[in-house]
Amino acid sequence: MIAGLLSLILPGLGQAWAGRRYRGAVVFGAVLLAALVTYWYGVPAWRLAPAAIWLWNVWDAASLARGQERSAFVPVAAMLVMAYGIGWQVTQIDLASLTRNSGRAESILGPMLHPDFAVRREKTNTAWAPVEVPCGPHPPAATNTKDGATVTVAPDCGRLRDTLAVKATGLWPNTPTLVQWATPIGNRLALGAGFAAPLTVASGPDGTLEARIQIPPNALAAAPDPDLPLEHRVYLTQARAEPGFRLSENGRYVVEGIGQTLFLALMATTFGAIGAMLIAFPAARNLMSANWLTRSVYFVTRMVLNIVRSIEALIIAIVFVVIVGLGPFAGVIAITLHTIASLGKLYSEAIEGIDQGPLEAVRAAGGNWLQMVRYAVLPQIVPAFASFTLFRWDINVRTSTIIGFVGGGGIGFFLYQWIIKGDFRAVGSSFVAIALIVIVLDFVSARLRTRLV
Repeated sequence: MIAGLLSLILPGLGQAWAGRRYRGAVVFGAVLLAALVTYWYGVPAWRLAPAAIWLWNVWDAASLARGQERSAFVPVAAMLVMAYGIGWQVTQIDLASLTRNSGRAESILGPMLHPDFAVRREKTNTAWAPVEVPCGPHPPAATNTKDGATVTVAPDCGRLRDTLAVKATGLWPNTPTLVQWATPIGNRLALGAGFAAPLTVASGPDGTLEARIQIPPNALAAAPDPDLPLEHRVYLTQARAEPGFRLSENGRYVVEGIGQTLFLALMATTFGAIGAMLIAFPAARNLMSANWLTRSVYFVTRMVLNIVRSIEALIIAIVFVVIVGLGPFAGVIAITLHTIASLGKLYSEAIEGIDQGPLEAVRAAGGNWLQMVRYAVLPQIVPAFASFTLFRWDINVRTSTIIGFVGGGGIGFFLYQWIIKGDFRAVGSSFVAIALIVIVLDFVSARLRTRLV
């Protein structure tokens, strides 16, 4: 009875009075944690959790005083219900949004299902003629011949929105021809449907073409002096399909980004493994327990490894992007540091798990620390080190795919740009390339690790 009253006053006090101090401390901590969490999030319904644990604590204390121990099912269940309930609220889970935003999802996933990686081969035929805008004292003839195709524009010059007649000979016959205006700095402007749509005209059976166009109203938008006569151009472009496929422009970027990602992971894994090997031995307890100095080195080394390992490589990359600038070098440094910390811990634990017999034998023979490492440690840890390194290489390839989101190079850099621009066909092609690379590397590294075990 006294134990129950004590726990009613202060959770866990009755358990401590009954001689179960550790159990009492756990009960007190559970009630305190549940009360603080429910108070912080301010949902009245969740106050039932600390109340249920408090009441169970009274019952448990009274039972302990009689020599009985109650199951912890009630407090554990109350904590789990509270944790998942508040977690559902805090993470703002809204399952209805999965169907409510189906149109938005379709606009993104639809293009991704048609990756922009390869296009059909095509051959192009381009011809152009110069046009002076505005007219100068002596405008040059608006005609030009290239690869057997001649384009003539009349008149030879004009002002904005003037109408020009375009004639061409020597083009591919019966072929759709794109007609565009090019400013002096190379910007191509559309000439159809209010200057907002492309203008396409079919060439005749004899390869001739005639069209009437207007000089675009924004043709002088970038001109330093609108009254200065400058050479503009009228371009005629034809294209026809050829057998086979080739990489699209985005496809070339995907290949370039994947290659950079693989080499980024390779360099970071190599540098990281070397650094981890150097730091793993001072981080192994069984090698650093000889005296207070070696134990101090061990604790400091382990603390540094834990601190670096707790910071994500993405965060480290942000820091080094500021220091060394945008590019894969910042990504290499970030992943290398994280690899040293992660592999250093794994390597040191492998060293701590070795057979102690050879160590004692080298010590008994009067060997020093370096000889102990050389003859008793290294022969036992090489297979484990190799397996850990291959596993980390696999992880670093995955990490390298997103390090570019903060300017650290790799396919992530291009992926971020495509997402910002809304080019989800390119995003789809990068997803396919990343998935294939990860699958292949996972298979290869798994086979190699199997051979090393």
